[in-house]
Parts: sequence; structure tokens; C-alpha cells
Amino acid sequence: MRNEVIRYSKEINSRIIIIDNDNKVKVDSREEFIGDTFKHEEVQKALKGNSAANIYNYKEYGRLMYTSVPIILNSKIIGAALISTSIDNIYSRVEDIENALYIISFISTLFIALISFILANIFSKPIKKFTNAIMNMAKGNLNQRVDIDTNDEFSQLASAFNIMSTKLDQVDIQRKDFVANVSHELRTPLSSIKLLSESLLHQDNAGVEIYREFLTDIDSEIDRLNNIIDDLLTLVDLDKERLNLNYKVTYVNYLLEKIITRLKPIADKKNISISYKAEEKLQINLDKDKIQQSIINIVHNAIKYTPNGGNVEVKLHSDGKNVVIEISDDGIGIPNKDLEHIFERFYRVDKARTRNTGGTGLGLSIAYQIVTLHQGKIEVESEVDKGTTFYIKLPIDTNMV
Repeated sequence: MRNEVIRYSKEINSRIIIIDNDNKVKVDSREEFIGDTFKHEEVQKALKGNSAANIYNYKEYGRLMYTSVPIILNSKIIGAALISTSIDNIYSRVEDIENALYIISFISTLFIALISFILANIFSKPIKKFTNAIMNMAKGNLNQRVDIDTNDEFSQLASAFNIMSTKLDQVDIQRKDFVANVSHELRTPLSSIKLLSESLLHQDNAGVEIYREFLTDIDSEIDRLNNIIDDLLTLVDLDKERLNLNYKVTYVNYLLEKIITRLKPIADKKNISISYKAEEKLQINLDKDKIQQSIINIVHNAIKYTPNGGNVEVKLHSDGKNVVIEISDDGIGIPNKDLEHIFERFYRVDKARTRNTGGTGLGLSIAYQIVTLHQGKIEVESEVDKGTTFYIKLPIDTNMV
């Protein structure tokens, strides 16, 4: 057992400690606490049959996430497994994003202040309105208007200023929403990790292979956390030349099955039925990780915007030239006026419902960009209060290998 624990610990890059019913450490993947008594909160909950997870910040070790699950044999709790994983890199990347946003905001404020100083020394009375408006913008009130009732250059300048202030206000609102909602995007994989851990509680007589499968999925979710942060940074200045695709022959059926399995716990929490139907077996050249991210974004959106007890259906077929992945739901739908904008970065159909469901407004933009780089396309049909269907079309024949 000791060798297995050490091996699994290396595979998931985490520390694993096995504790018996007497709170004694029986196995430690780093062989440091063997024989010690562990009475951590997570361990106590696990010994009572409940899984637990908490995040701690230690001066010596940094930020660590402790996850503990009970070890069950013949329907009896015989101990607990405590997994310790470092998440310092996640916090570090989030801080980098925040610092970048603060720098952009600071530079914008300096730029506006400089313009106000120059104009105030050149012009007289008409410019006072601009000065006051700019000073208010420098204080953070970006939605300013300057009304000048003349037919000269000042009127044109006022019109241009009003347009600029409106756009700056929109950008500032998007920035604030982005910072507020990034935490939700990062919590999604963490929620999956917790759900995977809880799922072990509902499996009687779980064997080593079951534990290995779940721990592998947890490790995969941790990797997905890093991928999400990378994608958020990429979207700051995303263009086709900078995003490289790693094409490989991929079995699309298996890829969709793994995605459904990963998202099913999230659907189950809302009592949503998520089904998958493949009309044929299909293999094509694509970047598996990128396409997986694109499909997950769309399926996850379908789950988020489908009421409790609803249905989400994923279908796979071909139309001769393309592999077609069809994702349907019977959710709240999208108004016609918004359909042409849903793939724009940061665009959200309804901000109120976005706050309730989470999201940064980047998911569909990422999905669209990835599919487009695969020379494919995404089409959407929707009716308010009846549901939405996305069609991801990927070319079967491509020279981009």
C-alpha cells in the first residue's frame, strides 16, 4: 500500500496521507508524519463519512488545498485519505491579471489627465466644460457628456468626446465585471474536484482502480485550472497568428463521452438530464485540448441557462464535408437581437442572469475563435423560453496536420 500511495502521489503531484480510525498516520507519501496523530478538521469529517476540502495559507508552504475522503471497506469506514495540493500558481496568475488591469487603468487615467492639462492651457471658456468632465472621469466617473450648442469645431469635439466617454465607460464596466467574475471561472474546476471527491462516497467497495480514475480526473481538473488562466491571458491580445494548434487524429466519439462524464455532476446538481447520441464513429485531425475546451464552454452554458429539471442533448453526426456536433437545450433561449453578438468578447445577453449563473462573457468567444482556427464554424438557433441549439461544424478533410 505504501508504494501505491507514493506512486499515486507522484502522478497527481500532491501529498497523500492515510490515517486510521485512531487518527494515526499509517502512510505518508513523503514519509514524514508516519505514526503521528492527525486531528485536522478535514480528517475528522472524513472519519465520520463526509468528504471535506479547505484552502490554507502557510508562511512556510504557501497556499495549500486539503481534500479528505473516507476510506470504506465492506460498508465500514476504516480510515481517511488526506490529499494536500499546492495552489500557489493559481493565485499568482490571478494576481498577475489583476496587476495588469490596474496598470491599464492607471495609464488610462494619466492619459486623460494629460489631455485635460494641455487643453486647459490652450482654450478658454468652452474648454472649461471639457475640463470638468475630464476631471470627473479621472475620479472614476467615466460616463460624462459635454453639451456645446455651437456649429464650430468645439461642437464636433464635444460630439467626439461624448462618444469616447461612452466607450471608455463600457470598457471600464467590462473590466470590473471581468475581475469580479474571473473567480467564478476558476471555481468551476474546483467544484468539479469536490464533486469527484464526493462521488467516491456513493460507491461501495470502491477498488484501487476507481480511486485511481477519480484521482486522475482530479489531477486533470487542476490542469484545467491552469489552462483557464492561460486562456484568460491569451484573450487579452488574442490573434490567429499567436494561437498555435497541435493537430492530432482524434476519436470524436470518445472525446464527447469524456466531456459528458465530466459535466454530468454539474448537471445532476440542477436535476438536468444530459444525454449523448452518436449516429456514426468519426475521427478527424484536430487539437483535442482546444476543441474540448470549446465544446465544454458551450455544453456548460447549456447547463447554466437551462432551468432545474430540464434537458441538454449532445448529438454527433456528419454532413459529408463536416463533423457536426449538435448541442441542444430547452432553456431560456436567446433573443434574436442578441444572436449576432453572442460570440463577441465580454458580451452578455442579460447581465442579471449572468450574475446568477456566473461567467465572464468569454466562453463563447473562446469557443468561436478555436472553431474558426480549425477552419470550422459555429451556427446557432434559438427561441426565447424554448431553448437553443449550437452546431459546431469541423471539416473532415484538412491539410493542417
